[in-house]
Amino acid sequence: MRLLTGVAAIALTAAMAGPALADYTLTILHTNDMHSRIEPINKYDSTCSADELAEAKCFGGSARLLSGIRAAREAHPNTLLVDGGDQFQGTLFYTRYKGKAAAEMMNALGYDAMTVGNHEFDDGPKVLRAFMEEVEFPILLANADISAEPELAETLKPSAVIEKDGETIGLIGVTPADTGELSSAGPNVRFSDPIEAVRAEVDRLTGEGVTKIVLLSHSGYAVDQRIAAAVSGIDVIVGGHSNTLLSNTDEKAAGPYPTMVPNPDGVDVPIVQAYAYGKYLGELTVTFDDSGVVTTAVGNPVIMDGEIAEDSDLKTRIEELAKPLQEIREKVVGRTEDPIDGSRDTCRVQECEMGNLVADAMLARVADQGTAVAIVNGGGLRASIDAGEITMGDVLTVLPFQNTLSTFKLTGADIKAALENGVSEVEEGGGRFPQVAGLRYGWSRAGTPGEDRIRSVEIREGDRYVPLDPEKTYLVVSNNFMRGGGDGYGVFAEKGTEAYDFGPALEEVVVEYLARDNAAYAPFTEGRITEMQ
Repeated sequence: MRLLTGVAAIALTAAMAGPALADYTLTILHTNDMHSRIEPINKYDSTCSADELAEAKCFGGSARLLSGIRAAREAHPNTLLVDGGDQFQGTLFYTRYKGKAAAEMMNALGYDAMTVGNHEFDDGPKVLRAFMEEVEFPILLANADISAEPELAETLKPSAVIEKDGETIGLIGVTPADTGELSSAGPNVRFSDPIEAVRAEVDRLTGEGVTKIVLLSHSGYAVDQRIAAAVSGIDVIVGGHSNTLLSNTDEKAAGPYPTMVPNPDGVDVPIVQAYAYGKYLGELTVTFDDSGVVTTAVGNPVIMDGEIAEDSDLKTRIEELAKPLQEIREKVVGRTEDPIDGSRDTCRVQECEMGNLVADAMLARVADQGTAVAIVNGGGLRASIDAGEITMGDVLTVLPFQNTLSTFKLTGADIKAALENGVSEVEEGGGRFPQVAGLRYGWSRAGTPGEDRIRSVEIREGDRYVPLDPEKTYLVVSNNFMRGGGDGYGVFAEKGTEAYDFGPALEEVVVEYLARDNAAYAPFTEGRITEMQ
């Protein structure tokens, strides 16, 4: 792969603006939402134990992905390897190395391009810039104004043109329009809806003679379908953000692979996504006619399971990187009688066991201050935990963001407004869904998002629940990300009073809670959140 920029790109695309070779075939290999899963994961998307590894019950990991990618390249003579964003955040590899370990792995796997995910902004533009300087391929972002951000203004580009087997491929990157709320991008970056940004880049690329365009979209499955239906000229959309499994063979898949959506010209656009964490390698083979229109698009995600051997050299390198992490990761901090469900599919749409654990731990830590309510975003819970011993590594995989506890006062009316925000993006799998302690609430999809979906709220007083008093002031505990307005919780930032944002680390609070009484934790749900008709 050779990256073409500036005059060279324009000259080559102009030279090739004449008739292209008919039936040009390209296999697009893709990943998304890796979240620092450099080592293999188990069925709960957490780090595999030695026993699970010995029994070949593990998935993914960079060394296994390298073997899978190598096999795919041998089977398909012309391949493109891309990533749909969110390489950052999720394990101790990111906590210790920030983006350096991810960059090393991506270079070893030979990626051709990547779009920026919202989590690439978690530690601000400076860390993203350092990551960009480490990788050997373009990182792309079209739907953000970065002109006022000195770390990114001259380095982060909306698109790139690369050459594959004698043909030019245009690549465009986009990220969620609400990344400013989802991350710590800073005051100098402004995000926008992707449609107009993508349309402008498609027009620019086609004006330069590029007839094959792949959109790398960290926007979610639903938004990708909206983009496909609104913008002409996109040939393929490689998605991310919603951790969606698309498949033709898995009955749990959210849709077919690829999902075909007609654009404004009536041309079907294939959309693909490959779940998350490197558990699958997406493999889509597309054929273009001599005018650059996709005539066929076939494939399926390939599961990276124990049948695929890890590359030995890369495995050794990963073990070297893991050595400084082991003492922290292997420390046993508690036990659980049963698996604790922290899956995305439950914690972003209903009461979940992990949500209850974390919210209860938060409330217990500050209950002696008179705190009545705990609210935590379901998207802040990143994994489940298996039955048996719980290690610090397990807890950090669930809670990788290094958040701290924040306490502040809110009126009952503002608590209800916060819950309205929390249930406003259920259909999209929004991470703002509120897991709670000290209160229970009922909600309905029939209401208008952000306005009247919350149907009832009750506050626990002793052994009973009483209706929320909109005029009363309550002491609330949350995390510093939400307190700062993250995930749309602007009401916390704007209306919270007497705030203290420098509490203990959330993972430490949970560890302390698990260790109380030296008893095994028993996961549960109890009707704190009720979906009503």
